[in-house]
Amino acid sequence: QVQLVESGGGLVQAGGSLRLSCAASGRTFSNYAMAWFRQAPGKEREFVSAISWRFGTTYYSDSVKGRFTISRDNTKNTVYLQMNSLKPEDTAVYHCAADERLGTLRDVYKYWGQGTQVTVSS
Repeated sequence: QVQLVESGGGLVQAGGSLRLSCAASGRTFSNYAMAWFRQAPGKEREFVSAISWRFGTTYYSDSVKGRFTISRDNTKNTVYLQMNSLKPEDTAVYHCAADERLGTLRDVYKYWGQGTQVTVSS
């Protein structure tokens, strides 16, 4: 079992930055691929970014590529999402996810956090 707790969300103006954190506990964090998904009101949960467990290979959705950066610190059992140049359309609840497999589909991931709200004002 893996427990995930997100933090770092908040209200920010368009063009601003936020850094989200996801602290993991339970099983060996370094063996898990980690991902961020987001869900806006009335919309499906969508993939944002993922990072592999072994080589730290990163993946991004087209909508955030070049603005967001995912990273992980296996010594702290934490994954981060640095979000720059934020837009109002980035407003959503951001969820951290983990699984031994890596993918961009939400069904890949077994473990989920409760989410942290990000609101970007125009």
